[in-house]
Amino acid sequence: MTSRKVVELFYDVVSPYSWLGFEVMCRYRNVWNIDLKLRPAYLGGIMHGAGNKPPGLVPNKFTYMTKDLTRLAEYFNVPLQPPADPFEVMFQKGSLAAMRFVAAVQEKEKDGEKVVNVSRELWRRIWSEDKDITEPVSLSEAAVKAGLSESEIKELLAMSTSTQVKEKLKSTTQAALDYGAFGFPMIVCHVDGKPEMFFGSDRFELMAHCIGEKWLGPQPSKSAAKL
Repeated sequence: MTSRKVVELFYDVVSPYSWLGFEVMCRYRNVWNIDLKLRPAYLGGIMHGAGNKPPGLVPNKFTYMTKDLTRLAEYFNVPLQPPADPFEVMFQKGSLAAMRFVAAVQEKEKDGEKVVNVSRELWRRIWSEDKDITEPVSLSEAAVKAGLSESEIKELLAMSTSTQVKEKLKSTTQAALDYGAFGFPMIVCHVDGKPEMFFGSDRFELMAHCIGEKWLGPQPSKSAAKL
């Protein structure tokens, strides 16, 4: 078997399209011959650093995005439902505290399942249950659902405000910008020593082609069962 290709997934839990990309890549990490590296970063820093404007600030794009997410939720089988006030959630409250918390989880765990579960529960809070992710109690509730203990959560909340974790998140965000990021999700496939960057949650077929794999749809286990 050829060596596994490294695939980096840059994401922020404030981004609904990142949730779709995250779930698909998690489903494919044992289907494709890849080494998936989760790279939690800060979307606000990406937008500022790239000089990009969120689609939510363009009325027609915002209207389209709301309809699009409803269709995509069904297609990807992700329980995504826009909150009552997406503008407040995404652009007023933001996700800095949440992403620092995720970065702390990853720093402590070093790429295990806890960062997957915590990220998923934070997405679920915003994009399925219309709940807050900015307050420590909100982060704690998500972490409990993700299976973390009370002592772990207390330690992680303290870590999330440390200089070390702040710099980790900043560094990962800058790494995404260095690859050419202008939004999330962003996936970087390392092919023959070169990084191939893909933006969005609708480039999986092309990505599969580039890494020599087969795209079996958003739910590969279902597709395989039909073969």
